[in-house]
Parts: sequence; C-alpha cells; structure tokens
Amino acid sequence: MRTIQVSSVILFLISININGQNLIGYNDSEIRKYMAENQKGMTFQKFTNNSTFRYLKYVDEDEMQTLLFFLNDQAVCKSVRLVCDKSMKTEIIKDYNTIYKKSGENQWVEAKSGKNYLIDLKDEEWSINVTIKLNE
Repeated sequence: MRTIQVSSVILFLISININGQNLIGYNDSEIRKYMAENQKGMTFQKFTNNSTFRYLKYVDEDEMQTLLFFLNDQAVCKSVRLVCDKSMKTEIIKDYNTIYKKSGENQWVEAKSGKNYLIDLKDEEWSINVTIKLNE
C-alpha cells in the first residue's frame, strides 16, 4: 500500500512539473479548474484569506499529501508548496535529479516560458516540503 501512495505522489509531482504545470501565474479559478480536471485524487479543502496568507489548500484522500497554492492580492499564484510524508523523499529527489537542473543541495531549477523557477526541498520533523517559486 505504501508503494502505491509513493507512486501516486511521484506521478502527481511529475504531472505538475514535466508538463510545465507548476501553476504559478494561474489565478484561483484557473487553479481550481486545473485541479478538478487533472488531479482528481486531490480534494479542495479550503481557501484561506487573512492578513498573513492567501492560499488554496488541496489534500489527497489518504491525507499523505497537502498541496498549497499561495496567491498574491490579485488572487494569482505566486508559489506552490507540497507537504508530504518523509518516506517519499528518496524517490522525489531521484525524479527531480532526472527532470531538472540541480542548483544546490535539494534544490533544482525549472525553465519555463523564459523564466526560471526554484524548486526547493526541505526536511521538517514529520514531513518534507517542496516549494516552487519564481527564481528572482
């Protein structure tokens, strides 16, 4: 069962990144539409809009992955964060080393539409966080 979950995460990550769908630059309705059509295993959980953060939150059915789309004041995605179980780290790194140009320890760069996006993997106590943002 764990292998299936890990494979699902990796396929999800690859589908976002290989197809250039890191969704940065999409507005909230475009993100919701994309997710509903292409990531049926992820369920919209909530929209948060407070003085600190504005984001869309999606969770998989096993609650092993959480996907956050951070939005600016115009409701356009400025970064994406995937939070998932630590057991997925080795496979994610292996795949990212194949797909992207490595730019540092647990960091990669994706070139898309003339822009470079930084993909940064960080270890947390119980999870790993993969953040995608414009490399300025």
